Amino acid sequence: MSIFIQYVQMRTSESMNAIVHRKMNHLKKKFNWIMRSDVFFKQENDATGANKICEIKLSVPGSGLFAKAKTDDFEKSLAQTVDDLERQLRKRKTILERH
Repeated sequence: MSIFIQYVQMRTSESMNAIVHRKMNHLKKKFNWIMRSDVFFKQENDATGANKICEIKLSVPGSGLFAKAKTDDFEKSLAQTVDDLERQLRKRKTILERH
Protein backbone atom coordinates (compact mmCIF):
# COMPACT_ATOMS: atom_id res chain seq x y z
CA MET A 1 0.00 0.00 0.00
CA SER A 2 1.22 3.47 -0.85
CA ILE A 3 0.81 6.08 1.88
CA PHE A 4 0.87 9.77 0.95
CA ILE A 5 0.80 12.36 3.73
CA GLN A 6 0.19 16.04 3.14
CA TYR A 7 0.25 18.91 5.60
CA VAL A 8 -1.83 21.80 4.28
CA GLN A 9 -0.36 25.20 5.19
CA MET A 10 1.54 23.85 8.19
CA ARG A 11 4.85 22.21 9.08
CA THR A 12 5.59 18.56 8.46
CA SER A 13 5.77 16.40 11.58
CA GLU A 14 7.96 13.30 11.59
CA SER A 15 6.24 11.94 14.71
CA MET A 16 2.82 12.25 13.04
CA ASN A 17 4.22 10.56 9.93
CA ALA A 18 5.32 7.61 12.09
CA ILE A 19 1.89 7.38 13.75
CA VAL A 20 0.14 7.52 10.36
CA HIS A 21 2.35 4.78 8.93
CA ARG A 22 1.74 2.58 11.99
CA LYS A 23 -2.05 3.00 11.82
CA MET A 24 -2.25 2.57 8.05
CA ASN A 25 -0.09 -0.57 8.18
CA HIS A 26 -2.40 -1.93 10.87
CA LEU A 27 -5.37 -1.38 8.51
CA LYS A 28 -3.42 -2.98 5.67
CA LYS A 29 -2.85 -6.12 7.75
CA LYS A 30 -6.59 -6.44 8.39
CA PHE A 31 -7.68 -5.48 4.89
CA ASN A 32 -4.96 -6.47 2.43
CA TRP A 33 -6.90 -5.13 -0.57
CA ILE A 34 -6.23 -1.47 0.29
CA MET A 35 -4.12 -0.07 -2.55
CA ARG A 36 -3.39 3.51 -1.53
CA SER A 37 -4.09 6.01 1.25
CA ASP A 38 -3.97 9.79 1.03
CA VAL A 39 -3.79 11.50 4.42
CA PHE A 40 -4.32 15.25 4.80
CA PHE A 41 -3.75 17.31 7.93
CA LYS A 42 -5.24 20.81 8.06
CA GLN A 43 -5.63 23.48 10.66
CA GLU A 44 -8.34 26.11 10.42
CA ASN A 45 -9.40 29.07 12.50
CA ASP A 46 -12.12 27.98 14.89
CA ALA A 47 -13.13 29.75 18.09
CA THR A 48 -14.22 26.47 19.75
CA GLY A 49 -10.68 25.06 19.67
CA ALA A 50 -11.64 22.06 17.51
CA ASN A 51 -9.52 23.20 14.60
CA LYS A 52 -7.31 20.18 13.84
CA ILE A 53 -8.62 18.27 10.81
CA CYS A 54 -7.58 14.88 9.47
CA GLU A 55 -8.93 13.59 6.15
CA ILE A 56 -8.12 10.19 4.69
CA LYS A 57 -8.99 8.85 1.24
CA LEU A 58 -8.51 5.14 0.61
CA SER A 59 -8.24 3.52 -2.80
CA VAL A 60 -9.95 0.15 -2.62
CA PRO A 61 -11.78 -2.07 -5.14
CA GLY A 62 -14.99 -0.37 -6.18
CA SER A 63 -15.43 3.24 -5.20
CA GLY A 64 -12.90 4.78 -2.80
CA LEU A 65 -13.55 5.42 0.87
CA PHE A 66 -13.29 8.75 2.68
CA ALA A 67 -13.37 9.84 6.31
CA LYS A 68 -12.80 13.15 8.08
CA ALA A 69 -12.56 14.18 11.73
CA LYS A 70 -12.16 17.55 13.42
CA THR A 71 -10.99 17.75 17.04
CA ASP A 72 -8.61 19.76 19.22
CA ASP A 73 -5.65 17.42 18.55
CA PHE A 74 -4.24 15.88 15.36
CA GLU A 75 -3.73 12.47 17.00
CA LYS A 76 -7.37 12.36 18.14
CA SER A 77 -8.53 13.40 14.68
CA LEU A 78 -6.38 10.68 13.11
CA ALA A 79 -7.69 8.04 15.52
CA GLN A 80 -11.32 8.97 14.85
CA THR A 81 -10.76 8.98 11.10
CA VAL A 82 -9.06 5.56 11.16
CA ASP A 83 -11.89 4.13 13.32
CA ASP A 84 -14.46 5.43 10.84
CA LEU A 85 -12.53 3.95 7.92
CA GLU A 86 -12.20 0.61 9.66
CA ARG A 87 -15.98 0.54 10.08
CA GLN A 88 -16.42 1.33 6.38
CA LEU A 89 -13.87 -1.32 5.40
CA ARG A 90 -15.64 -3.99 7.46
CA LYS A 91 -18.88 -3.11 5.69
CA ARG A 92 -17.18 -3.20 2.28
CA LYS A 93 -15.61 -6.57 3.13
CA THR A 94 -19.04 -8.13 3.77
CA ILE A 95 -20.24 -6.79 0.42
CA LEU A 96 -17.18 -8.18 -1.39
CA GLU A 97 -17.54 -11.58 0.28
CA ARG A 98 -21.10 -11.92 -1.03
CA HIS A 99 -19.93 -11.59 -4.64
